[in-house]
Amino acid sequence: MPSTTQTIDIQVHDRKVLDERLDAAVRCLQEAAILTGTHGIMVTRNRPGSYTATLSDKVPFGVTREIIL
Repeated sequence: MPSTTQTIDIQVHDRKVLDERLDAAVRCLQEAAILTGTHGIMVTRNRPGSYTATLSDKVPFGVTREIIL
């Protein structure tokens, strides 16, 4: 995989800010995913206000999947 942003951690206390940061993270990862065409995006809710967005080979290219731990 080329040298690209593969994981983005998001910490927030406000819902509006959460939506903005998640959208920005997904856009950034979409740009990185296009370079390979092999990874999708996994957004994980680790706990309230704590999320991780990452490129994942377990998610098909062109798909964004969310999980809650």
